[in-house]
Amino acid sequence: MSKKDKNRINIVYSTNPDFKFDAVNQEEAETPDKQQQQLKVYLDRLGGGKLLSRVTGFVGKTGDIEALGKLLKQKCGVGGTVKEREILIQGDHREKIIALLAKEGYKAKKAGG
Repeated sequence: MSKKDKNRINIVYSTNPDFKFDAVNQEEAETPDKQQQQLKVYLDRLGGGKLLSRVTGFVGKTGDIEALGKLLKQKCGVGGTVKEREILIQGDHREKIIALLAKEGYKAKKAGG
């Protein structure tokens, strides 16, 4: 699926010959200052005993969260991704992520058990 089709509602068929699909244009929220972000860092356990550090709570543009995810992956030296407004980093790197976010000016804290 191409990027411009992601916002489409699943319309299968229309009998109206004059039907034109109106794409829903959702504007992204402006990214607030780093000090106003309230990020939470979780530790998730996946199958097979694998660990995953998850950063949630980011508000702003998609490009900004992807840039932050790239920075965290590079500084931790591991793989990861940005999915559904969450940054996923392979392994247990909560302490390092919180330190990096604090250095960048974000407010971040550990969450979960």
